[in-house]
Amino acid sequence: MSAAPPDNDVLWARGIVKSHHGTPALRGVSLGVQVGEVLAVTGPRGSGKSTLLGCLSALLPVDEGEVWFNSSPVHTLGRAGRARLRRDRFGFVGSQPHLVPELTARENVALPLLLAGAGNRAAYTAADEWLERLDIGDTARLRPERLVQSQRQRIAVARALAPLPPVVFADDPTAPLHREAADQVLRILSSAARSHQLTLVLATHDPELARYADRSVALADGRLTPSAAATAVAATAGPAAVTATAGSTAVSASPR
Repeated sequence: MSAAPPDNDVLWARGIVKSHHGTPALRGVSLGVQVGEVLAVTGPRGSGKSTLLGCLSALLPVDEGEVWFNSSPVHTLGRAGRARLRRDRFGFVGSQPHLVPELTARENVALPLLLAGAGNRAAYTAADEWLERLDIGDTARLRPERLVQSQRQRIAVARALAPLPPVVFADDPTAPLHREAADQVLRILSSAARSHQLTLVLATHDPELARYADRSVALADGRLTPSAAATAVAATAGPAAVTATAGSTAVSASPR
């Protein structure tokens, strides 16, 4: 096993390979994400964006390669360990909000805090604060069926941010929204991450939305594009000697 990544990389991956039912999804992707960074992963549908987020977030085990979180190996964890990591350290926003229909907006946002052991007062106070920050405080006592899609999606953002996890993963969070609503959700999400020094990894098929990120990398057919590979290497390798093979994004860097 290689040495752990540098301390300023909250997420670090080397040579990730992942297939779904025999179909390659990631083909040797190496990437580093620094603490507090907003990183956009762009590419067309089917390029491997969701699979990459799944591997980085411990949702999916890698077939080959390494994934590290805060200098601790993720790729060696079993299913229970990966589940604990996701529950305790990561926040998620998907292309659909997946709210609990029986709960109000306030209860949906408070739910992960309550599950983590927070007291009722602390959990609901945090929920109210995040709903207000996302300009949907008036939805607090409403159930999802009474809300429009953009409101539900902002509630999902509030739910992901309320526990203040070190890393938030957002997988095409604006896919079902029109441009104005998409811009609003991305602006709020990225601003909230920066103001609370959270790391945000955003996957989007719309390169226009990458402007909300500090840095962006692009995937195509399960590989980082050449320019994206160079950017990823610069972030992970620093002064280390790096080799990027032409026609492939398999990256080799000097051990740290």
